[in-house]
Amino acid sequence: MHHLQSSIVALLVIGCSAYAAWTLMPTVARRGLAKQLLRVRWPAPLAMRLQRAASTASGCGCDGCDASAGPRGNDSGRGVQKILIVPRRR
Repeated sequence: MHHLQSSIVALLVIGCSAYAAWTLMPTVARRGLAKQLLRVRWPAPLAMRLQRAASTASGCGCDGCDASAGPRGNDSGRGVQKILIVPRRR
């Protein structure tokens, strides 16, 4: 019985560690890892999540710092992108 409990705890710790590492990983690293993991056949729900992670742009709208720079410093051709900063109410 003790061996079964230790195995369950070990699986939980490994799963939680993998989740924490994936969540805290920079987007560039997560995207690259997802592309590598997509080379293996996965169940459909997991494959969809990996596909989404492999193709997700950064949240800032600039396609991330890893995007290759075009002639004007960006490769999207959209020019300068404005950022709106809204102060919080107190």
